[in-house]
Amino acid sequence: MTRSMLALMLALSLPIVSVSSPRAHASMQEARPAPPAQIVNVNSATVAQFEALPGIGPSMAQRIVTYRDKNGPFKKLEDLMNIQGIGEKSFLKLRPFLTIGGQGDAKAAKN
Repeated sequence: MTRSMLALMLALSLPIVSVSSPRAHASMQEARPAPPAQIVNVNSATVAQFEALPGIGPSMAQRIVTYRDKNGPFKKLEDLMNIQGIGEKSFLKLRPFLTIGGQGDAKAAKN
C-alpha cells in the first residue's frame, strides 16, 4: 500500500467537523418562534390563546380549558401544574407569559 493510498484511507475515515460562523449561529436563533405579544390570562384565555404559548399544543390547550371549566378559575398560577403534562419545568417556561385576573405576573403569583 502506498503512502498516498494510506493517507486517502485515513482522510476518509476521519469524521467531518463542521464549524459554524457567528452569523450562522445568529440565524439559527432568529428561527425560534417569538414569544406571544400579550400576557395570557389563565382564567379567560381561549384554546387558541393557550396554543400561542411556547410548548403548548392543541391538546394541552384543550386540557387547560377543560380543567378550568371543571374546577373553576385558577386561584394561583401554580395550579396549572395540576394539569396532566404540565410539570415544574414546563410551568417555569410558561410563567412569564401568564397572569390571573388582569393582574401582573408578580402580583398574580402572590395570590
